[in-house]
Amino acid sequence: MGLPIRDETMSERVLIVDDHPLTQEALASLLTQHGFEIVGQAASGEEAIRLAAKQQPDLILLDLSMPGMSGLEALPELRRVAPGSEVIVLTASGTEENLLRAIRGGAAGYLLKTEPPQRIVEFLRGVVNGEAALSGTIARRLLEQVRDGNRDHAVPDEIASLLSARELEVLLLLDEHLGTEDIARRLFISEHTVRSHVKSLLHKLGVSSRREALEALSRARL
Repeated sequence: MGLPIRDETMSERVLIVDDHPLTQEALASLLTQHGFEIVGQAASGEEAIRLAAKQQPDLILLDLSMPGMSGLEALPELRRVAPGSEVIVLTASGTEENLLRAIRGGAAGYLLKTEPPQRIVEFLRGVVNGEAALSGTIARRLLEQVRDGNRDHAVPDEIASLLSARELEVLLLLDEHLGTEDIARRLFISEHTVRSHVKSLLHKLGVSSRREALEALSRARL
């Protein structure tokens, strides 16, 4: 028996996973005020998996530090039992190890609890529209990972100073000869968003094609 067909006019359905009752209630109140529907609240990884399998939410807000099964341990199972759900980590822990494990585990975003409430809402709306949700400090760390893994192809300051962090990521991946679909998959964003970033970076570099952008990058490295 298949999953029920969801009316597209309905609000996004959210499962909140956090072991602090006050945090649960604060998030539920915030999201309800902005049109989201809260379909469950869990205080452990085990409970989250059970509720996700039953409710099939659109979004799962997942804390990492919980008693018993942690958020990182629960993440792969959440992806398995609710394949249509987007999992967004919302945590106080911004360590590089947790970040990489979450992204590799299939998280659609990684947000810090220090984000202003309105920004959290905006990030979730972005995920619904196919974008990744990354706190600013987290996006910078991912950029550093790309740079560190590709030091022979670093971006000179004269070009880096012109582009945003996301545009730099896209340019580096173009330099790896990746196409739009592959870049979207690597950065957890939509192909439309990739094309928008490419258009923006081309404009900023004063060129008209991806090939010309890479030629400008090569010249700057000389």
